[in-house]
Formats: sequence, structure tokens, C-alpha cells
Amino acid sequence: MDNGLPPTLPCESGVNRAAIKPGTMDWPAPNDNTNNPIRETMVYQRPWKSFQTQLDILQSRNLKVTDEAAAINHLQRIGYYRLSAYLYPFRVFRLAQDTETGAIKTVREDWFVDHTHFADAVNLYVFDKKLRLLLLDALERIEVALRVDIAYLQGERDTFAYQHIENFHPTFAKRNSQHQKWLQKYESLLKRSKEDFVKHYEQVHGADLPIWVAIEVWDFGALSQLFAMMRVPDQTVIAQKYGVANFNVFRSWLRSLNYLRNLCAHHSRLWNRNVIDQPRLPQKGEIAWCDAYIGKPDLISRPFLLINIVTQLIRMVCPSAYPGP
Repeated sequence: MDNGLPPTLPCESGVNRAAIKPGTMDWPAPNDNTNNPIRETMVYQRPWKSFQTQLDILQSRNLKVTDEAAAINHLQRIGYYRLSAYLYPFRVFRLAQDTETGAIKTVREDWFVDHTHFADAVNLYVFDKKLRLLLLDALERIEVALRVDIAYLQGERDTFAYQHIENFHPTFAKRNSQHQKWLQKYESLLKRSKEDFVKHYEQVHGADLPIWVAIEVWDFGALSQLFAMMRVPDQTVIAQKYGVANFNVFRSWLRSLNYLRNLCAHHSRLWNRNVIDQPRLPQKGEIAWCDAYIGKPDLISRPFLLINIVTQLIRMVCPSAYPGP
């Protein structure tokens, strides 16, 4: 197992495992100091726990640990709370009837199914990390290619196209002052930029950057938001380049890929995640692989669809590096 960890560090001991009963101790959680009137009425009952105590709790809940020193090391390097998300599917669940409403509901027990190992969570964590890194590589290539697409198309019309609302769809750009808000975001990104080319252009050519330069300080969110304001023919031209006939579908794909990019960049769990920002699907028959998702919300709400979208786009951008099946 490739865990990328240094030799085992000293761990705390002296905890009586026999005294720990299932359900009596729960995951450590960070202190919450927000000024929430509801939370102010609650008394926090979960104290800080040592790494050894955390491991003892897991073992008391039927989790198998074959190498305690390695397990302590993982808790020190990854953290109990992060690993608990990868252990969640191994918890015991049972059906119970609500005594007041009579409704049947699923109840989670503080107990792991038999033969669940600590290594199962670590292996899933490592898999998830590798998956995020692969996706980040592909998303970088897609984002850079889209920057060129937008700058090339709009730059031919207007060197400073992003600044002028007349270059965009009148409804999309004016709705809720979207273009004005986007310009404010761009200015914020520009001020935060430490790139030498920004200083060079400002000193030599003035404060206004041509779109093929300005686009290099945009993040994926700014790119997808500007794309959503573009004229329909412009959106369609770019969407069709990536094999998508409907510009609305492609626009939603970019928004969802920005969501995916943020998950990956901020080390958030991707495996087994419920996807909040769900992309639209084309009509049946337009893109063959999409047909498998139509009418299946359980699949659409998982990362599979986003990964398939990345696969289609990256094969358009780098067909030699990402050949088809």
C-alpha cells in the first residue's frame, strides 16, 4: 500500500479499550465559535481526543486494525475526520419505524460491518487522491484550451472584448448586472495576480490588457461565467468544437467542471460524493454515451457524469495523450 508516509511516529497509550463501549464516544469535531443563536443554546459534548483514543474508538466499533503503529501514523497525517468519510459506507445501517409518524427510515449505527479494516479507508483515500490528481491534469489542459478558444474568437472582433457589454448577449450579460459583476471579479483577480507579464503590459502598454493577455489571470469560474454571457453563435461555435451541439448543455458542463475543479484543487473528497452542481444532458441520441444517464438521477448525482464529460473534452484537446477506447 502506497501511503507516502514517513516512519512511524511516537503515539500515546494508556487507554483502557475495555472501558470504551460502542456508541459512547464519537468522532472529534472542530470547535465552532460562530455567532449562531441556535448553536449558542447547544452544549458541545465531544472533547478533544488523542490519536490513540481515536484508534481505540474505531477498534471498539468492530474496525479491524492489523498494524496499530501504521494506523496511528495515518491518523496523524490524514486526520480522523477526513478518514471517517471513507469509513462511512462500512457502517451498519438498519431500517426503523418512526414512533410518531410510522414512516420507515434508515438509522446509522456506531458499528462497522464485519471484516472492515482500517486499511480499507486508507486505500479509498489514496484512490480518491490519485483520481483528483488525474482530473486536475485533464482540467488544466481543458481550461487552457478554452482560454485560447475564447480569446481567439472574441479578440478578432475586439481587442478588449471582455470589457464591452455589446460583445455579449444582451439578455445574458445584463441579467442581474452579470457583466458588471464579472468585471469586478476580473479586477480583483488582476490585483491579486503576481505575474510578471501583467506588470510588463501595464508598464509598456497601459492598464488595459488585450483579451489574449487578460484571460491568463482568469480562473475557471471567471472563464465559465464569461462564456455564459457570450452571444449564442459564439457559444455554439466553441461548443461544437468539443462535440456538443447545444450551447446550453456545454455552458452547464463548464459550470459543473468549475465545481469539479474546485473540489479537486481544495483536496475535497470526490469518491462517493453527491454532486451538487449537476450538468445538463443533451437530447437522446445526440451524444451516445450520455444516453446511459438520461432519466437516472442516481447516476447524475454522482461524479461519474463529470468524469465522462472531462473524458470527452480532453480527447478533443489532447487526442494523442488521451486516446479513445
